Amino acid sequence: MDSTTAARLIELNREFYTRFGDAFSATRQRIQPGVRRVLEMLKGDEDILDLGCGNGELARELAKRGHRGSYLGVDFSLPLLREAESQPGHFSARFVELDLTRLSRISDQSSVISHQSDHWSLVTDNWSLITGHWSLITAFAVLHHIPSTELRLNLLHVVRQLLKPEGRFVHSNWQFLNSEKLKARIQPWEAVSVSGSEVEAGDYLLDWRSGGRGLRYVHHFSEEELSELAERSGFRMSETFYSDGENGRLGLYQVWELV
Repeated sequence: MDSTTAARLIELNREFYTRFGDAFSATRQRIQPGVRRVLEMLKGDEDILDLGCGNGELARELAKRGHRGSYLGVDFSLPLLREAESQPGHFSARFVELDLTRLSRISDQSSVISHQSDHWSLVTDNWSLITGHWSLITAFAVLHHIPSTELRLNLLHVVRQLLKPEGRFVHSNWQFLNSEKLKARIQPWEAVSVSGSEVEAGDYLLDWRSGGRGLRYVHHFSEEELSELAERSGFRMSETFYSDGENGRLGLYQVWELV
């Protein structure tokens, strides 16, 4: 995929989450079963970087569980981040507005929402807020929105740099092809003036029907493709499982460790 097509798909998803952020958030008010399984793996003192944190549902669940480690949530959708900041928090949490597709080269200032006492306040700081070494980095339902193998590898190399030597990277990816209902939402690329020859194998355009009609880019990962990405970015896969949805197979979860 060339950079022009990738940029077009990034902008498509940005427009989607800006326009439908509230409607999307309304469908994401509970922790998925697969995420709960991941949380059961934790000791409770991990420092967590949550990539694609959305409306802050993971932060709220960690607060309910009395998590003692620090938490930083990152997302490019300001509407979703605003919802995250509106929720009461009971542990150290911060949120950064940041486009993950720019992680490998960003050095400018970002807007950061940091938790102080019983309220959330908006402050400005720079890239250094996200750097450091994290015990756990999560990317739930995130990688499938990153267009092109090149950009995914860029992101994964940054994740590797941000992890502690014994840290873990846990991610989930939407397995929409396991649902006949979701497969019916696949749309032709011509709907967004993109040629099918310009995208990569596994790339799809799906529609959205709540609060209006929208379109977004999604990549469907196989276990084999994820294994290849892990190897190319310096990780080893330590666990794989399926969860979520009525059939329990709408989410493909993997736990990666540093090689």
